[in-house]
Amino acid sequence: MTDTREFDLVVFGATGFVGKLTAQYLLGAAPAGARIALAGRSADKLAAVRDEIGAADWGLIVADTTDQESMDALAARTTAVITTVGPYLRYGMPMVAACAKAGTHYADLTGEPLFIRDAIDNHHDEAARTGAKIVNSCGYDSVPSDLSVYQLYRRTVSDNTGELGDTTLIATLRGGVSGGTIDSGRAMMEAVAADRSKGAVLSHPYSLSPDKSLDPEVGRQTDLTLQRARDIDPSLDGWLGTFVMAAHNTKIVRRSNGLLGWVYGKNFRYRETMGAGSSRLAPVIAAGISGGVVAGMAVGGLLSRSGAGRAVLDRILPAPGTGPSESTRESGWFRMRTYTQTSSGARYRADFAGLGDPGYKATAVMLGESGLALAFDEKPELAGILTPAAAMGDALTERLRAAGMTIDVEPLG
Repeated sequence: MTDTREFDLVVFGATGFVGKLTAQYLLGAAPAGARIALAGRSADKLAAVRDEIGAADWGLIVADTTDQESMDALAARTTAVITTVGPYLRYGMPMVAACAKAGTHYADLTGEPLFIRDAIDNHHDEAARTGAKIVNSCGYDSVPSDLSVYQLYRRTVSDNTGELGDTTLIATLRGGVSGGTIDSGRAMMEAVAADRSKGAVLSHPYSLSPDKSLDPEVGRQTDLTLQRARDIDPSLDGWLGTFVMAAHNTKIVRRSNGLLGWVYGKNFRYRETMGAGSSRLAPVIAAGISGGVVAGMAVGGLLSRSGAGRAVLDRILPAPGTGPSESTRESGWFRMRTYTQTSSGARYRADFAGLGDPGYKATAVMLGESGLALAFDEKPELAGILTPAAAMGDALTERLRAAGMTIDVEPLG
């Protein structure tokens, strides 16, 4: 496909905050001779971004999500698309439809289970038929989660130590929350307010499952956490609360398991937590983290039900397309440690860490490398609406290691 299409990779939404960061990253990371284009609604703004980042030989494509013909034309011109145009519930489906139709690979940043469920229901079969790999959640949500569990699985296969059992991710990070992430959350709350049946997609652990008849019977799995860290592994100290993106990331990891043929195991149980430290106040901090997640969702959902409530949210929340200063982005970091015990009793820990604000600088690296992997690397034959691990697990792992991120698995005890 690379040789027959005009471009190898197109960045759609390149004039937005994360889109521009991703384009800047690609300028230094793409292989020599890569044919890259920037796409968006305004030719003038695209040209300004191209000039600012110094990519004089990159193409420009004017396209708008409200014009399906322009989406179809864009997808037909390239091997792969990176799209940062969200919230995806509002603006994302035309590009998914175009890529599924054209057999074009696709990577996005969505943290919206409702959008992914709609994409599966409406476009998975066509994408599988055309060979398109439509890969959702290729940033901090949910690459570290997805690849950590995938690499744990790969290590247990190599060591012949059995299937994955109880598996827990513990996140620590320094970084901000983007206006785009907030707007995505609002889009989902508004969708649920309009159709209460959609709430089940957000609450059910296997709502993104590729085959619900094969969902493992492993009992209740909750995303809410308040517990001592030593309950996860005896070497740990302190307290754990709920990780804010657990409800989304866990669904992606479980979908990967299903797409790969449930290879993680019939007793695989997965959850995500956030470290609260080991001070005397740690239990209070952990409770506050978990309570804040619940309260934020409840208040946001309530306000989303009315025009007046949505106006309040408009005034108090960050605007879409905004982000932190360069110094703030550079000072951020993240570390995800994922613990598992296999059916044979073997214990492992996966470490996934990187420098830079996880929602901005690190996400631009993960999204950029996902696009490059889809455009240039050998990948599994699997096609359709996919996850990072199922679509490009080993290739993306090696790319991110080469980009400076730590991705390791080691046995414990």
